[in-house]
This record gives sequence, structure tokens and C-alpha cells, in this order.
Amino acid sequence: MCGIVGYIGNRNCLGLIIDGLKRLEYRGYDSAGVAILDKNNDINIYKKKGKVKELESEFNIEDLSGHTGIGHTRWATHGEPNDINAHPQTDMSGNIAVVHNGIIENFKTLKKKLEKENYKFVSDTDTEVLANLIQYHFKQNNNFETAVRYALSEVEGAYGIAVLNRSVPDKIIIARNGSPLMFGLGKDEIIVSSDAAAIINVTKNVIYLEDGEIAVLKYDSFQIKTITDEDIFREVQRIDYDIEEIEKGGFEHFMLKEICEQPDAIQNTYRGRINFQTGDVKLGGLETVKDKLFNAKRIIITACGTAWHAALVGEYMFEEYCRIPTEVEYASEFRYKNPIINKDDVIIFISQSGETADTMAALKEAKRLGATTIGIVNAVGSSIARAVDAGTYIHAGPEIGVASTKAFTCQLMSLVLITLMIGKNKGTISDENLMEIAAELKLIPEKIREIIERKNDFKFIAEEFKDSRNFLYLGRGLNFPVALEGALKLKEISYIHAEGYPAAEMKHGPIALIDENMPVVFIAPKDSTYDKIISNIEEIKARKGKIITVATQDDNEINNYSDYIMRVPKTLPIFSPILNSIPLQFLSYYIATARGCNVDQPRNLAKSVTVE
Repeated sequence: MCGIVGYIGNRNCLGLIIDGLKRLEYRGYDSAGVAILDKNNDINIYKKKGKVKELESEFNIEDLSGHTGIGHTRWATHGEPNDINAHPQTDMSGNIAVVHNGIIENFKTLKKKLEKENYKFVSDTDTEVLANLIQYHFKQNNNFETAVRYALSEVEGAYGIAVLNRSVPDKIIIARNGSPLMFGLGKDEIIVSSDAAAIINVTKNVIYLEDGEIAVLKYDSFQIKTITDEDIFREVQRIDYDIEEIEKGGFEHFMLKEICEQPDAIQNTYRGRINFQTGDVKLGGLETVKDKLFNAKRIIITACGTAWHAALVGEYMFEEYCRIPTEVEYASEFRYKNPIINKDDVIIFISQSGETADTMAALKEAKRLGATTIGIVNAVGSSIARAVDAGTYIHAGPEIGVASTKAFTCQLMSLVLITLMIGKNKGTISDENLMEIAAELKLIPEKIREIIERKNDFKFIAEEFKDSRNFLYLGRGLNFPVALEGALKLKEISYIHAEGYPAAEMKHGPIALIDENMPVVFIAPKDSTYDKIISNIEEIKARKGKIITVATQDDNEINNYSDYIMRVPKTLPIFSPILNSIPLQFLSYYIATARGCNVDQPRNLAKSVTVE
């Protein structure tokens, strides 16, 4: 949630900060603001409710010069979205400016303490409390770094912060605890961000802060310490993608671009990891834990949102093909249920960003309980990727659209690869079946391209149902989670109420909702569940529901039961969730655009949920 950008160097920084905020707007877009130190060491602050383009209307970039500044795009937690609650927040004197991601849980206690010292507040934010707390300590010791450390030692909760002090104009101080923050090193310049997307137009050389660390940044040097004042050495890492990958590239929306990137993204997930002749899989990131994985008595997969749906598919795969008991947990609930964890358990954490706060909290609990931890992550160098015992990157490339598309299918492909690796070792997948799956896997990118070529068919269906108020999505087996994911996509970006169910559960209550105004989407591949799905479709037709099916390309029987059909190429069951999810992504996208919704930045949502 929220995006931070900061700069100290030899450039006029306002334009660079604004550009960075635009690249981070998927993290929050309730309001935006900047604080720029000018040549007189005055802090010039501009902030505005709404998106970054609204902020830009407040000033002329050419008229506001300065070589040091911080900026923020907000997803509101404390205080409604408005100009006053927008960041940066300052202390009462205007000496300290702070941008902040996260939640300070004890801010009310700290606020009462400061009020007793005659500090005044104008916003509803926890961030203004932090700004005043830093100023309070700065008045006590006249040392900027010490003031920040002392203030943070009193804070309970999560934060990623960047701080300016007009009395110490040659420094930016940043710190993190549970909210991602990094800085990039250029020539006589340093740029700060909560995401590499705002850094790569300046440099690809980055340093990631860990929890409980602060960094004192000058234009030509930096120093990293713990909150308790211990020096830290941290190696520079290299960003592995280019600026072109986070541009729209001629597409109307990032979401559409990312749907259409899936053939290449899927290929990047498995490239160099599977022998197509034998079906052997090698995942280098799992080498150190593969024996634990092969001998696991139980696998637990934990995630949030779309990644949780991928985890449900993984449960089917591990139990069907590897014969390992598998459970799926919401990461947000994991540590609150006092989980029973055994030494032979392996826990897999799935997160596109690698920064999801609930998943990170579940990971810390799993490590405390002694489990073997594995990450399936997209963002290289992210917090979860660094904290797990081992892991595998999905290599989907940057995903900017808030509604996850290519990351979901690449997570599924990663789970396929892990399934094949375990099944081969345990002998639960025969060599013949392994080679059949490997041969089909190689064809999946081309089959996705075939689906993409049909996107106008899906657009036609979307036009028919754009004014619907409710949707139901139904699937069975491996495709029940696809129904959940299809419903989530529609809810996220079109604001239409939608629910996903196992198809057979309809008769246990939800069928009461069916009438002639209810569109029902069935995922109906020609597999072992097909006859049962047809029976479920007939139950809906008998009650005049509108039937939309995702069906296999050569299935003619389905014509007798469907009002609308979205065709996908025939594939093996293990790949069915990948192919079947793509028409649902298109359906959601085209319904949302037909309704005039902002599909890349849907209301109330942010791409990376870094607060609990």
C-alpha cells in the first residue's frame, strides 16, 4: 500500500519524483504529495486529494527547483482521503517532513504524549504524529539521525518512511519495518522508492533495507544502521528488467497488456527448468530443501487474494499427483489460529510482490515454529524472497495492473513444476505420464496465444452482460479455484457482485438466487467432471439462468446447454486452470471497460497490500 519516492543528488528533482509517483500509483491513488527542499532550505510542500495528475495541476515544475525531495502516493489508512491527510506530513513547526507507508498502531498514545508537550495536530493521520515525535527528539539532542532512531524506538506497527529536515538539508533518512523500501545508487545521486519501478529510469543498482534498519543518505554516500545504532553492511543488487517492461507499450491498459503477455511470461517461468524429453524438473532455488520437500508428511500453502486461489489449485496438484496431504490457509488467519506445525511440514508462501504483510507475518510465525519455508514470488529481492529457507521466482516480469493476471498463471506454472519434481522423485507420476505432461507443457504458450486471438469473442459476451448486477462462477475439481478467481477479477475491476462456488454446492443454497437476470459462468472442460458439470448446468437452465461456459475447443455437446461459449484449446487436466482462467480475465476486463471503470486502478484497492 502507498508509494514512496525520494531523491538527493545533482538534478532538479521534482519532475523525477513526480514521474516516480506515477509509476507507483498502482500502490495507492487516494492522494499524492511532494516536499522539495529549495536553495534557501525551505520545505515546499504540495499535496492533493486524487491521483498524481491532480497534484501536478498545483504547480509548475519549471518554477520549483530543488535537489532534495520526497513524494508519496497514498492508500488511506488513518484519515479519509483529502488534501489535509495527504502526505507529506510535517511537524507543528514545519521543520520535519515525513512520507510514510504502513500503520503506527500506538499513534493515539504517542499523540497524547505530544499534546501534553503542547504539540498541535491538523490531520487525522498517524504520520503527522511521527513527524512531531521526530521533531520532539530533534529538539532534545539536535541530531537528525538520533531523533529518527529514538522516535522509531517508540513506534509500534509497520512503516516505511522517508524524512526531510530543513535544519539538516544535506540528508534524507529512510527506515523500514514491515513495509518495503529500497534505494538506488547513481552517479552523485541516490533515489529512494518502495518499488524498483520508480528507480530504474535512474539506476539499476539498488540496496534493499531490512526490517528494523535505517539509512542516512547523502548525494554521494550512505550509511545503514539498525534502529539500535549498529552498523550494517549490505551488498548492492541489480534490477533485472528494463524500463520498457513497465510501460504500456501501445496497450490501452496495463491489465490488457499483462493478459496478452502471458505466453511469454509462462515460458519465462519454465525456461531452463524442465527437460521436455524426460520430464525431469530442476528448480535451483529449491536445491537446499528438496529432500525436505520430497519427504514432507504434509504441505501447507498460504497466501492472500489471487495467490490464495493459486494455492488452492496447488493443493489439488500435490494431492492428486504427489499424494502428499496438503492444506491451504489464508495468510491473514494463519498466525491467529495457533497452527499445529510439525518438523516434517513444508510451508509454501505465494506472493506476487513478495511484500504482502499478512503473508510475511505468516512466514515469521512458520519460521518461529521450525517449519521448512518455501517462497513462490515474482519480485526479485523482495522481503519474502529473502526470508524463506528456499524458493522459486515465477519470472512473470513487472505486473502493474492492480488485478493480477499473468502472475496468477505463472504461479500455477510454478506449482506444476514443483508437482512434477516431487512426483518424479516419489514415483507417484509414471515416466510415461511425466513425458506426456512435459510435452504438453511446451505447447501451453501457443495455446494461450490461440485464446488471446479470440479476445473479440469475449468482448462481445462482455457487452451483453456489462449491466448485470450479479454473477455466479462455478467449477469443479482443479477448476473450482478458477471459478473463485474469475469472480474475484470481476469484483475487483467492474464492481459487479460476483461469487464463485464448487458447482455441486449450488443446490445447497445459492440456487435460490437464480432467475432470468442471473448470468452463471461454468468452467466446463472435457475431463472427469464433465458429466457432473452438465447436470449442474441443466439445474440452472431449468431456472432460466443465463449460461456462459468456458469450454474445450472441440466440445460440440456443450452447444446444447450454453447461451454463450468461450472456447479454449484442449489440454491435460493439470494445465486446465491456466488456460481456463484467461477467458475469465478478458471477460472481466471488457465488462469493466464497457462500464467505464479504471481497470488498472480500481477503487479502494492497491497492488501490494503491505499493511495488516
